[in-house]
Amino acid sequence: MKKVILSKNAPAAIGPYSQAIESNGTLYISGQIPINPATGKIVEGGIKEQTEQVMKNIEAILTAAGYVFDDVVKSTCLLSEISNFASMNEVYASRYKINPPARAAFAVKDLPLGCLVEIETIATK
Repeated sequence: MKKVILSKNAPAAIGPYSQAIESNGTLYISGQIPINPATGKIVEGGIKEQTEQVMKNIEAILTAAGYVFDDVVKSTCLLSEISNFASMNEVYASRYKINPPARAAFAVKDLPLGCLVEIETIATK
């Protein structure tokens, strides 16, 4: 059964998609960008500040669905520039200190709203 997950502590979808879908004990979180849900705007600062906001958004959705970072099994990180990888990785790693999930990271041509990072997440129970 498919269940739509919505958290007011994460930014609303900016297109025809859900923040997350839970199905058969697996949570699929749509790519999160560094929008502060309180302001509706991209956070100021560089890659570290933007990655921190993305991780906060992911955490809010995980929490709304009854999951935690330890439940995450796969992440896909999209970067506007691969030169930002090390700084993004530093912030990302702070959430996954033990048994981090599988992950892919790519540099892409453009990201929504001109942001520097987007991360999609899959978690299981």
